[in-house]
Amino acid sequence: MGAVTSTIAAKFAFFPPSPPSYTVVACVGGGGGLTIPEISPAASEGVDVLRLRTRRGNDIVAMYVKNPRAGATLLYSHGNAADLGQMFSLFVELSARLRINLMGYDYSGYGQSSGKPTEYNTYADIEAVYECLKEQYKVADEDIILYGQSVGSGPTLDLASRLPNLRAVVLHSPILSGLRVLYPVKHTYWFDIYKNIDKINLVKCPALVIHGTSDDVVDCSHGKRLWELSKHKYDPLWLKGGGHCNLELYPEYIKHLKKFVSYVSKRKAAGSSKATEPDDAEQNKPVGSRSLSEMPELLSRPEAARTSLDSRIGNPNKVDPPENSRLSSAYTEKRTKGDRKLFVGEDSIPCSM
Repeated sequence: MGAVTSTIAAKFAFFPPSPPSYTVVACVGGGGGLTIPEISPAASEGVDVLRLRTRRGNDIVAMYVKNPRAGATLLYSHGNAADLGQMFSLFVELSARLRINLMGYDYSGYGQSSGKPTEYNTYADIEAVYECLKEQYKVADEDIILYGQSVGSGPTLDLASRLPNLRAVVLHSPILSGLRVLYPVKHTYWFDIYKNIDKINLVKCPALVIHGTSDDVVDCSHGKRLWELSKHKYDPLWLKGGGHCNLELYPEYIKHLKKFVSYVSKRKAAGSSKATEPDDAEQNKPVGSRSLSEMPELLSRPEAARTSLDSRIGNPNKVDPPENSRLSSAYTEKRTKGDRKLFVGEDSIPCSM
């Protein structure tokens, strides 16, 4: 049964960049260190490149971005059509702006990681990275923030549901489950993948949900429902006009993230065990999700075509264009190049991730 589920996941969920955007080589002078030659020596200062063995036998690549002023460590699970080379600029930016250490990794079969991308491999991947943070960097659970973007919300919530002492969780354009991206089903089926809807209520730390209101890949109702089901809600960020792959370009994105990181840091310092809203945050009422109807021809009905996210970003008549962001121009340029895909069967959904 698990193998069948993983097969479904591989068909619908994973699109590793081909060829990978980076390579990994041994550092000059030996010593067992690794480096990514596509990243300049100046930019890679303070960045550790690692190979980690997972419990399923794959060797995955991870990078640890250090900040000497860090008050927490963020473990970032990226989207389904990106790799570490493409994410590097954002990782460095977030580490500096949020004053955190940041650990990012490539799933099995992504970038220079070995193996094949499957649902259960991603669970083993994030576990290996978590163990590395604990053993090599001596990071306590109370200092870890798990961050999951899009399909990365799957391994993020799977791990978070089993760790009661995490500092926080961030869900960025998350999915309720793999099948629910394709069809508005009401119930969870055995063959579904990334059953986040059944795991969110097991998370015992504050959870921030970020979603664009004009996301035409993963509807904003996914994020709203996960926020409603979370036990320790934090003021969510619904970015008006935001799509699936451009939320980092909105000034509100980094502002809200900084506010959240500050809040959970103060919460830890105060020794509080109860998640409450920060004094200056506007109290939100639960957002009602739209009613979903069951589909009788669930497996036989073809997937409806979706319009290109890139075309929507470029058309101000369809969505509200974001203001200029203070995120690095290098990262912005990388995020607007190339076609990516998310949760597709026969049809493709262009998406820059």
